[in-house]
Amino acid sequence: MQAILVELNLNHISVTPQPTNTFPPWKVNRFYYLNPFENFSKPDTADTIYQKLFSEHRSHYHSFTPVYTDGSKSANQTSFAVIFPNNIYCFKLHPSCSIFTAEITAVVTALKEILNRSTGSYVVYVDSLCVLQSLKSMQPHSHPLIFTILDIYDKLCARDFTILFCWIPAHVGIDGNEQADMAAEMASTLFNTMVPVNDIKKFVKNLCHSNWQSQWNHEMQNKLHAIKPTVQDWKYFNNRKRDTLLMRLRIGHTRFTHRHLLLGEVPPTCPNCDCTTSVSHILIGWLVWDLLAQEPNVAMLRQTYGESTAYGGI
Repeated sequence: MQAILVELNLNHISVTPQPTNTFPPWKVNRFYYLNPFENFSKPDTADTIYQKLFSEHRSHYHSFTPVYTDGSKSANQTSFAVIFPNNIYCFKLHPSCSIFTAEITAVVTALKEILNRSTGSYVVYVDSLCVLQSLKSMQPHSHPLIFTILDIYDKLCARDFTILFCWIPAHVGIDGNEQADMAAEMASTLFNTMVPVNDIKKFVKNLCHSNWQSQWNHEMQNKLHAIKPTVQDWKYFNNRKRDTLLMRLRIGHTRFTHRHLLLGEVPPTCPNCDCTTSVSHILIGWLVWDLLAQEPNVAMLRQTYGESTAYGGI
């Protein structure tokens, strides 16, 4: 295992073990979050409606300091940002971290920063409903940072902080959320943190598949490569009879084309081109298709749609 990690350049990563749940269950029920947009469907609601609803929400909670969090994940990096009225915190995470880890790390960072400030009232705005739902319904195998958030939240409540969480929709023009989204995408400083074990497992699996595919791409002389150019699983019908038929067509093993090997007969030949008959030849190589292509109606259709007059490349 260590050799694989070295080969994948992952031997320097610290992995977060799944913590033991020691959080009192009666305290978990104390967590709740606001959702002033729950009666509005995003596909059917204009951005201006969301902006107006949020403005009304802020007027109601004007005495609470707003804190915006956001996570971002692209092909190049995973990052997060936390926006306070006068401060912006944005960091990169290890590429193996999931978008969920990025979102929840932003919430942890926000709460830790609040913990270092004077007692007051804060609203933490999160655009990931999954994070808030996970906090509300904690499970023994929840994300490790779920326990961290609930622990910090409990400490803040014990110190007379008033902390509210609120879900807001992303990319609808809410200023704080847009600022957090932009800051997360522009993050350049690496955040020193451990990677959850589930994230690293998925990341290693994807890397192994990518390396496997890269090696398989060079096996051009392998007969199976022409049949299965990718290492991904084939799709199945979940019907044994159909799956067997499809598999035999894929690998080209049928009674019609291979019975001569069992019975000691002469291999069957194509009546049109006198070559050895195979499944691929029957399906895509028969010259009879070229003969049909010369028919006036077929030729006219192929000319109309700009297709080649030869079927050899199908």
